[in-house]
Amino acid sequence: MLKKYLNKIVNVKIDRAINTKHPKHNFIYELNYGYLPNTVSGDGEEIDAYILEETSPVEEYTGEVVAIIHRLNDVEDKLVVAPIKHKKYTKEEILQKVNFQEKFFKSEIIM
Repeated sequence: MLKKYLNKIVNVKIDRAINTKHPKHNFIYELNYGYLPNTVSGDGEEIDAYILEETSPVEEYTGEVVAIIHRLNDVEDKLVVAPIKHKKYTKEEILQKVNFQEKFFKSEIIM
């Protein structure tokens, strides 16, 4: 699990910008979504991250990890990244923002 990233500042490279279609599945990214370069997740690829509060497409993003989405029926977890000076989020608010993709998985949010 990725607990060591909680409350840390990370740099995310965006590879799926907000309002773009998933390359294989029929859904639209409602958030900017990317990965932490030079890391390895459970699937052998880089660690993925959802970006909160950034409503325009971006190529890179620096923010604070406010939560981890621990997928119970998948091999990888996801980070949830917010602006460095961010509001306090509830688990319910985070789940609502990432539901466009996480609805396909059984998961828990760790804060």
